[in-house]
Amino acid sequence: MNLKTDFIGDIVAQDFRAAAIFKKNGIDFCCKGGRTIDEACENKNLNTQQIYSDIEALSSNEGGSIDFNSWPLDLLVDYVEKTHHRYVEEKTPILQAFLDKLCKVHGAGHPKLFEVKALFDGSAHDLSAHMKKEELILFPFIKQMVKTKIAGEALATPAFGTVENPVNMMKHEHTAEGERLRSIAALTNEYTPPADGCNTFRVTYAMLEDFENDLHMHIHLENNILFPKAIDLEQELTV
Repeated sequence: MNLKTDFIGDIVAQDFRAAAIFKKNGIDFCCKGGRTIDEACENKNLNTQQIYSDIEALSSNEGGSIDFNSWPLDLLVDYVEKTHHRYVEEKTPILQAFLDKLCKVHGAGHPKLFEVKALFDGSAHDLSAHMKKEELILFPFIKQMVKTKIAGEALATPAFGTVENPVNMMKHEHTAEGERLRSIAALTNEYTPPADGCNTFRVTYAMLEDFENDLHMHIHLENNILFPKAIDLEQELTV
C-alpha cells in the first residue's frame, strides 16, 4: 500500500478499517474514492500526515477487517444483495414511519424535518429501483461471467453491450444517493438531535446515521471492488 499514490477507494479495499479514518476527517471514500489522500485533502484544513500515520498504525493492530478484495465475484454479489440490499429493504419503511411521525408532531418547531423526509423518501424510491436493476440485470451477468470462466466457455454478448454500461449507470446513481445522504446529514447537524428532541428524534437520527454508514460500505464494495473486477473479467473473457 502506497499512501501517497494509491486511490482512497483502493486503500479502503485493502483494509476497510481505513474507512473510519476517512469518515472522521470528512473524506468520501465510496463515491469519490478515485482520489489520492492529498487530492482529497486539498483546500481542506486537514492534517495529511496525521491521516497517513493513523492508516499506517492499522497494520500493526491485530484483527483487521474482512478481505472482500480476495473474494470471488459471485460470492461478493451474493453478499451485497443479502446484506446491503436487504438492509435497505428492511430499514427504509421503518425510517419513513419515524420521519412521518416526527414531521406530524414536531414539524412546526423543526421545519427542516420536512426537507429530511422529502430527501429520504426520494432516496427510498430511487434505491429500490436501483437495487432491482442490479439484481435483475447486472448481478446475474457478473455471475454468468464467473461460470463462463470456470467452464472455459465463450462469453455471450449481453443485450446492454458491455458490463461497463450498467456499471457506469450504477455509479452515477451511487453518486446521486451519496449527495442526498450528505444533504440529510447537513440538515440534521450530522445526526445530532435538537436539545428538545424526544426519544423518537434520537432513535430516528441514529437510524439515519446507520443507514448512511451502511450505504457507504455498500457503495464502496461495488464501486471500488466489484465493478472494476467485473470490467477486468469481461475483458479477460473477450480477448
